[in-house]
Amino acid sequence: MRYGQYHASFASHPDKSRGRFHPEAESKTRTPFQRDRDRVLHCSAFRRLKHKTQVFIAHVGDYYRTRLTHSLEVAQIGRSVARELAIDEDLTETLSLAHDLGHTPFGHAGEDALHAAMQPYGGFDHNAQTLRILTQLEARYVPFNGLNLTWETLEGLVKHNGPLLVGAQKLTDLPFAIQTHAETQDLQLDTWPSLEAQIAALSDDIAYNNHDIDDGLRAGLIRMEDLATLPMIGSILSKIKTKYGDISPDLLRHELVREMISVMIGDLVTQTRKRLADGKIETCDDVRHAARATAAFSDDLQAQLDEVKAFLMANVYQHHTVNRSMSKAQRIIREMFELLIREPGLLPESNQLTGADENALARHICDYIAGMTDRFAIEEHHRLFDITDSLA
Repeated sequence: MRYGQYHASFASHPDKSRGRFHPEAESKTRTPFQRDRDRVLHCSAFRRLKHKTQVFIAHVGDYYRTRLTHSLEVAQIGRSVARELAIDEDLTETLSLAHDLGHTPFGHAGEDALHAAMQPYGGFDHNAQTLRILTQLEARYVPFNGLNLTWETLEGLVKHNGPLLVGAQKLTDLPFAIQTHAETQDLQLDTWPSLEAQIAALSDDIAYNNHDIDDGLRAGLIRMEDLATLPMIGSILSKIKTKYGDISPDLLRHELVREMISVMIGDLVTQTRKRLADGKIETCDDVRHAARATAAFSDDLQAQLDEVKAFLMANVYQHHTVNRSMSKAQRIIREMFELLIREPGLLPESNQLTGADENALARHICDYIAGMTDRFAIEEHHRLFDITDSLA
């Protein structure tokens, strides 16, 4: 299928894809990247994001972001930027939708707890777990494990934050799932990923910075008056007040988030075009072998964003109410792992594993816990540890 006449020369062209690990006949109606997107949308791990924490435990309120709504918002931003830069929108969307599939229940607190529990067995990393899910754990096709996504999608997910083998870094320094996959497929871990992957990663930054502000205001953890002391946000609030005068707190919150997203997208597009020109980037391989990231915010905006991130860290992510929830969440993860590694016969029948050594068993239990939603993890912990009259 010929497609993509509107693509820039440095875009990932779907009709030039490096293909899939397991050869398949291509679709007559969809490009390889569109097919990847559809496979991600239909997989079990994507649906489970509905009940996985972004910042607030998923059952706290219906209006707060979950991993699923966050991923959809990243995809919307990513497609907007991709369209402006004339790169492949479908690959950008696929990477945006799939980037959080490997997250544990309870957000980064859950990941920290599972990584600590897995220290004797190779640790845990949510980005590597995404690769493991997409290449091993999803079971939807007869001929192969995983979703058999294109090389470009797997490369973009593994390297979306940049090259993994830099300087003295060795393959054995990387997370277990990436080491294992590298034995059978070369994803060029020492180069930058495609421009689509870089845009998806920065779209993630745009989404979570703004939406964590939105959720933090809604939850009452931060006040608009405090946000106004930050130069970037103060300037936007001043413009909103000049344009609309006094408006309701809800409308002000929506206007602020919308304007911040617009400012960040505009800066990202402008700075990326500048880097494309300065680096004389003409092909997707030029992007991979560039001396620096091709997609970026300007230095001025990045400095302002660093202030926003520091504010959110101090006032939202480390707020005592969030800390209390996350402390409980970490205990749930830790206690379940410790119990199941001692007594693997407690695993549900469909998750029993026989004949495995301790390392394989630990990784199996890790996969089981990492795949849980917040709700299921709480319920399973209750089933394992609550002592009732019937012991049921």
